[in-house]
Amino acid sequence: MAQVKLTDTTLRDAHQSLIATRMRTRDMLPIAERMDEVGFFSLEVWGGATFDSSIRYLNEDPWERLRSLKKAIRKTPLQMLLRGQNLVGYRHYSDDVVVKFVEHAAETGIDIFRIFDAVNDIRNMEVSIKTAKRVGAHVQGTVCYTISPVHPIPLYVKMAKQLEGMGCDSLCIKDMAGLISPKNAHDLVKALKKEISIPVDLHSHCTSGMAPMSYLYACEAGVDILDTAFSPFAWGTSQPPTETTVAALKGTPYDTGLDLFLLTEIKKYFEDLKEKYRGILDPISERIDTNVLKYQIPGGMLSNLVSQLKEQNALDKYNDVLAEMPRVREELGYPPLVTPTSQIVGTQAVLNVLMGERYKVVPKEVKDYVKGLYGRTPAPISKEIITKILGSEQPITCRPADLLPPELDKATKEAYALGIVKKPEDILTYALYPAIAPKFLRGEAKEEALEPPKQNNNKSAALPTEFKVEVDGDVFEVKILSAGGGMAVKEMNERPKAVDGSITASMQGMVLKVKVKKGDSVAKGDVVMVLEAMKMENNIHAPHAGTVKEILVKEGSTVSAGDALLIIG
Repeated sequence: MAQVKLTDTTLRDAHQSLIATRMRTRDMLPIAERMDEVGFFSLEVWGGATFDSSIRYLNEDPWERLRSLKKAIRKTPLQMLLRGQNLVGYRHYSDDVVVKFVEHAAETGIDIFRIFDAVNDIRNMEVSIKTAKRVGAHVQGTVCYTISPVHPIPLYVKMAKQLEGMGCDSLCIKDMAGLISPKNAHDLVKALKKEISIPVDLHSHCTSGMAPMSYLYACEAGVDILDTAFSPFAWGTSQPPTETTVAALKGTPYDTGLDLFLLTEIKKYFEDLKEKYRGILDPISERIDTNVLKYQIPGGMLSNLVSQLKEQNALDKYNDVLAEMPRVREELGYPPLVTPTSQIVGTQAVLNVLMGERYKVVPKEVKDYVKGLYGRTPAPISKEIITKILGSEQPITCRPADLLPPELDKATKEAYALGIVKKPEDILTYALYPAIAPKFLRGEAKEEALEPPKQNNNKSAALPTEFKVEVDGDVFEVKILSAGGGMAVKEMNERPKAVDGSITASMQGMVLKVKVKKGDSVAKGDVVMVLEAMKMENNIHAPHAGTVKEILVKEGSTVSAGDALLIIG
């Protein structure tokens, strides 16, 4: 039995799962060289949500992060998670964008591309796999593991054989929700090792508590690589701990051969670092939650779900949303819950609960998914749900990207016209995130402040709560202090509230597009505005015909539930 190798995820998936992808590059660099000494198979440092978080919250250039890490890490291959045709975003991009992104990522420092598709539709992985192979990178083809009536082991084996046939250098079982049991891990790895000759990597999360046991059973079945994270950023919705795995396998046929003393030294660094991020570490993400076996929600999604509900001031609906998710997932054809399908199922479940009526509000992304624009669903969606969501529109059957015209030239012209291109990769950043990239590339973004760790004391001390409040486009930092047991805060200008003829926001979000102007005539049902809420686009429709009398918000404004958006008379 060959030595088992480890991929360490601390600098990507671990902090995505536990602290909503908020680790800064400046906190990675001081320890990067020591991590390079360990002898890992690879270090996962990029992709997933790191790109979005860097420009949206951290005011960091993700390309610069990759460059800096490549400079510090010279021996260990750097790995990224790439969402097939979605790259590092939430929609399918045209083939020319996919090709350019993969080429540039390889050029900037990515050695291993772990490529997956949220619905396991291999057609969505073809272009990125071919491009990564052409530029000489290692391609790790990925099957998204989930449990459902339509996901037996032979299905994964069939997909793995196709991926090997496409030239993948290794295969990853991506168990993003921590659902794989020890027996299933053993049986799946054994079945794969019989049918394919490339190395097999098992990636899991500790959400259900089973992952360390599943790893051992996978070793017995012949797994080649395991994904782990340094213990301060392990457990809970993250991966099993690196040090624990190394210690547990020592002296067995699967001994990793890694130096436990060096690992413990590195662990100390992350232990201290964790304290810095303690304020954004939600206790729910750190817990073992066997509910995952019932609700099947992956690591990063739990922490996002909590923050989405907090945003909507509806954390009390958490259990209702958990119960709604399996229903939505079944109705949408049992997709594996991984980005972006986890957001699609999760956001629809949140909306079904918040609106008090199922599918009353359906985001654009959910419509696109049902239309087939994300790929072939694992099980067919019922005609009833298709009609409810699409009306008379028919779903597509071709590879979704075949319908997308080239986007790169258009994005290039737009980016130059906006004056935001300082280096060629800025065009790619804009092409991926046209809504949020301009603010970042113009240098107008600000780094989100880290919350201080919450103090556990029972005294009625004044615990500050800080808010960012936007009034007429200006953002104010507001601090609320408890005073004499109650809340004392100087009242600020209130937002426009509903009046006759006004259309109000049904949830907290950001105004992405205003589709009308004052004086326009609109028909009932016309889309008048697009609101981005919970990373999804929600069309705001005119409830009746009339003339636009007043537009009360502008693009980029943050709105709360109940705020008036515009008035139609």
